[in-house]
Amino acid sequence: MKLELFNTEANNIWKKVAGGGTPEQLRFELELYKKLLNFFQVGDYYYLIFNIPILDLEFASMEIETVLGYNPSEFSMNTVIEKAHPDDRPYFLNFENKAGTFFTTLPIEKLMKYKIRYDYRIQKKSGSYIRILQQSSVIEHNENGGIIRTLVVHTDITHLKAEGKPVFSIIGLEGEPSYINIDVEKVFAVSKEFLSKRENQVLSLLIEGKLSKEIGNILHISKQTVDKHCKNMIAKNKLSNTAELVSNAIRKGWI
Repeated sequence: MKLELFNTEANNIWKKVAGGGTPEQLRFELELYKKLLNFFQVGDYYYLIFNIPILDLEFASMEIETVLGYNPSEFSMNTVIEKAHPDDRPYFLNFENKAGTFFTTLPIEKLMKYKIRYDYRIQKKSGSYIRILQQSSVIEHNENGGIIRTLVVHTDITHLKAEGKPVFSIIGLEGEPSYINIDVEKVFAVSKEFLSKRENQVLSLLIEGKLSKEIGNILHISKQTVDKHCKNMIAKNKLSNTAELVSNAIRKGWI
């Protein structure tokens, strides 16, 4: 997904969540510390205060320099958007869209009783990518339920999940129910242009454990044609064999 379109769509989603609210001065330190206690960290992390009505960050913690290499003064919401891995941008938008829809269904008194959790890859200042777990929770809203400020925590989970499809969960706090690994509606399409329609069909059947001859019978093509598709997929993804192809497809969410 192109950066300009990604930026526009993300801002449109956040404007809906804000509900026309206007930012006001607020001493939110106490609420911030309370919310931080609800985030269990499994790696290096930093945290942000996102002011939704102005579509930018009000605060970025010093730990950003340790995790990503950026000075907090040069880190903004545009940095998050620009540095998100291009392949993960549609997931990011679909997750934010789902989160926004979920919060609009909640009564005002429950807005601060949930956190949104999902992962994606983000580029460090050095140019390499890490996978972060993003957790966000509302810390201020207006009288109409429009969200004004959220606390966002980014934790480096590369050591736990170096590859794979991003997943989305809604975590209930203070006794509220949780919804884990939700199947999010794909409002924004995830590109899989590196595989043809036929390659997708062959790969799906390989994942099911079918042999080349069986796949050929199902798709009404020869075994040789099936093998050719496999070789093409292995070559274009710089893999060594069919086992690696299947393993990568499962871990990276190609199908």
